[in-house]
Amino acid sequence: MTDDIRELGARMLLGGMNRREFLGRAMVAGMTLATANSLLASSANAQQPKKGGHLKLGLKGGASTDSLDPAAYSTSVMFITGRCWGDTLVETHPTTGAPMPGLAESWEASPDAAVWTFKLRKDVKFHDGRIMKVEDAVATLKRHSDETSKSGALGLLRSIKSIESKGGDLVITLSEGNADLPLTLSDYHLLVQPNGGLDNPSAPIGTGPYKLTNFQPGVRITFEKNRDDWHSDRGHADTVEIIVMNDATARVAALSSGQVHYINSVDAKTVGLLKRARNVEILNSPGKGFYSFLMHCDTAPFDNNDLRLALKYAIDREAMLKQVIGGYGRIGNDYPINTSYALAPEGIEQRMYDPDKAAFHYKKSGHTGALVLRTADTAFSGAVDAAVLFQQSAKKAGIQIDVKREPDDGYWSNVWNVQPFCASYWGGRATQDLRYATSYVSNAEWNDTRFKRPDFDKLVLQARSELDEAKRKELYRQIAVIVRDEGGLILPVFNDYLAASTKSLKGFVHDIGNDSSNGYVASRVWIDA
Repeated sequence: MTDDIRELGARMLLGGMNRREFLGRAMVAGMTLATANSLLASSANAQQPKKGGHLKLGLKGGASTDSLDPAAYSTSVMFITGRCWGDTLVETHPTTGAPMPGLAESWEASPDAAVWTFKLRKDVKFHDGRIMKVEDAVATLKRHSDETSKSGALGLLRSIKSIESKGGDLVITLSEGNADLPLTLSDYHLLVQPNGGLDNPSAPIGTGPYKLTNFQPGVRITFEKNRDDWHSDRGHADTVEIIVMNDATARVAALSSGQVHYINSVDAKTVGLLKRARNVEILNSPGKGFYSFLMHCDTAPFDNNDLRLALKYAIDREAMLKQVIGGYGRIGNDYPINTSYALAPEGIEQRMYDPDKAAFHYKKSGHTGALVLRTADTAFSGAVDAAVLFQQSAKKAGIQIDVKREPDDGYWSNVWNVQPFCASYWGGRATQDLRYATSYVSNAEWNDTRFKRPDFDKLVLQARSELDEAKRKELYRQIAVIVRDEGGLILPVFNDYLAASTKSLKGFVHDIGNDSSNGYVASRVWIDA
């Protein structure tokens, strides 16, 4: 079987196309009708989900400050919550990252990629019984792209000139071409709501596989099956329960004893212990997420690039890869792109731990005294240990780092994007453009390093509208070098997504998009008790 046919089969099983479309494309690709039907039958049997049951997820990344407004989603728990009750216009393929139909069943672009027309699915119902209309999608995108919006997707949508309903289709006109617009619309904040959520942005009324029944932020969230779901191949459980478990020991104990079916953010140091449990399976998915330390480029003393470079040379990346994440990941180079992204830059010299260079830049910066690094367990798995390891490696360069452990609850609202030097975690984005637009261009809502350079912003815009692939790749290389050498990001490692489940949980899809099967874990899995 060719890779193309395999991908067609995967797309169909994930709901990206119907049976008729699969058979048609398979035959065009050279497969006989009999063989295509045989493949379809064998794939269906191998993946046949069981319906029913109560799915329980023990998740890290929830807080009492969590909001149901998708514009405000920033934690793992709310990311997964949104995937339960809502849908985006476009989804992404789990292994290639290519755009797949969501609420939009197809799309086409003008030759310059500046005008896009999306055909939306018909007869899709919101949880309150209303039929989704093109106007709901228009209002959703307008809400998130409004300059007064606090949406995490605002920076992704700033090139939009107009969003309209024309002839029953969604038409988006951009200020410049963007070949990646469909992937932009897969961002998890952009859940289509009735009237775009303008009436009540925190009302979890969507088109997703589950209806939210109870919300206790930082504690527990429950759902029931959406019996009117437009997508028949998902949402297999009758009910879903998310239990917030920010403590790693509590998550492991809950899984080992069978109190939950799935946990996220498994600490690499506990993998060996979990592997010895007969009823547990480790779920290890390579991806685009990374562990990091952030410095605010506009706040003293981190407004001095020599100090920033000193800290970048003062971190022992190899030790962090081995000791903090047990080798489950890849070395980072202080820019947020790895080979999981299309057009990933090549030929950029790997920055390594170098106490002598760190000491040189530290002396040149003129800074003296301790630097306060804030961290918490919730920042990423092993974040406190990572901060201590950073403290030790920096000490060899004559740099004093004081590690301040913060409470888990409220970390993402009181420390991250507030304090000038802290630990952080980022999941992946569908494209390089989305990665940079989310948190590196000057006016990004989540510019958590406060890196503001008009010439950098211009390069990002230029890359976005460049349709020549070779030229675009070179632009992304220039962008990566600027972030690496002048930005406030210290990125020692890209982490694999480490999760675990009971062996009764089936159907987990390893998705390069993000953690927990790109947030779709509750949508895709079933219980085979």
